[in-house]
Amino acid sequence: MLRTIEITAELTTPSRREVFHNLHWQKKLDLSVDCFICERTRRTTHLRHGEESMVCSGDQGVPHPAAGRVAAFDVTSERERTMLRAVVDYWWAPFHDVERDTPATAPTHAPWVRLHLGYLCPEARQAEAFSIQSNMVLPVSETCSHCAHPLATTTRSPGIRLLP
Repeated sequence: MLRTIEITAELTTPSRREVFHNLHWQKKLDLSVDCFICERTRRTTHLRHGEESMVCSGDQGVPHPAAGRVAAFDVTSERERTMLRAVVDYWWAPFHDVERDTPATAPTHAPWVRLHLGYLCPEARQAEAFSIQSNMVLPVSETCSHCAHPLATTTRSPGIRLLP
């Protein structure tokens, strides 16, 4: 059956009057799901907006394609904050993970997501990236790895919600 997950995140950012680093959400994410293809629970999957399938990390480090995609990737930027809403559609079927002796669920029993952001340091003229994820200890503040300028702060974990 087709399952749909909504992922939301919000970051506070410095005023744009300060040094501008062009902070932006990268159109990729990592999401934990129960994969009916390899019949394993809590698998890390990698998704890119525009790709036709996601990639499951697989068993024993052997990744494989899985039936899922980023259906929507919406960014809203305001004066001192940036917000992301992503929608992931994926196929799910019931199975039993023999190795963990656990039945599959949709979403997985303890879902998590990692979201990626990029920026350009105007001083060093270097592009860099960082990520936030739903299982981080909060609050989290990120600074430029070149000039130490504040980039973003998050006080709430990214949200993961199974849509009806």
